[in-house]
Amino acid sequence: MLFPGGSDAGTDPPVAAPDTATASPAGPTALPEPPTEVVPEGSEVLEPGDSGPQVSELQERLSRIPDVYTEGRVDGRYDAGLTEAVARFQLWYGIRGDEEGVYGDATRRDLESRTST
Repeated sequence: MLFPGGSDAGTDPPVAAPDTATASPAGPTALPEPPTEVVPEGSEVLEPGDSGPQVSELQERLSRIPDVYTEGRVDGRYDAGLTEAVARFQLWYGIRGDEEGVYGDATRRDLESRTST
C-alpha cells in the first residue's frame, strides 16, 4: 500500500535516467579507411588536364587512326584538341561506356586493339 509522502516498503525508490546531454563521450570513434582502389597499369582513366607519358602514348596511338587526331602533336598534354580527337574516335567507332572525350576502359580497349604493335 502507498502512503502519501512515503515509500512503499519492499520497493526501491525510482532511479533517474542518466542525462545524455552531459554524459562524457567515450572518445572519437575511428572510422575504417576506405579501400584503396588498385588500378592495373595501363588502365588509368585519362581526361582533359592530365599530362604525362600515358597521354603521349594515347596521342601516338590516335595519330595512327586516319583523320581522328588531325593535330598529331605528341606532347603529353590532354588538351582540347586531344579531347576532340578522343570524342571523334568514340563517335566513329561506336564506343559506349566512357564519358565523351575521356579515355576510359572501353575507349582504351578499342583503341589498343586497333593499334596494337
